[in-house]
Amino acid sequence: MSQSLPDDTLRKILHQIQQQAVNANRNLSLTKAQLSAKERERRMVQLTIKEISELNSADGKEVKMYRGVGKMFIQVPKADMEGRLNNQEKELSDEVDGLTKKSKYLEKEFNEAQGQLRDIFQSSTRR
Repeated sequence: MSQSLPDDTLRKILHQIQQQAVNANRNLSLTKAQLSAKERERRMVQLTIKEISELNSADGKEVKMYRGVGKMFIQVPKADMEGRLNNQEKELSDEVDGLTKKSKYLEKEFNEAQGQLRDIFQSSTRR
């Protein structure tokens, strides 16, 4: 393959493949950081759900729950708070799944670019 291509064309192809590898690696690092943050946030929401479900008032009344809205807090029923947290957990789980798929795709793209570079260098050393 490389024997029939001029050196200038080979350099351009090599540069393009290197750029693909660098971009894939950069995006992979960013995606892994986002994935880690979303997983941490999901674990916090799961823990909050667990803690709220265990709360009971001593006198039989409903436990007061407050939700932050801007710079203030609004009292909400426990069921609403649990529903809101369950929705948030579902959204975070969906985002984690999407980021996991994206991460796998970027790993594959990076490995393919590295393989192409390896093939080019191996074929050029045989000449």
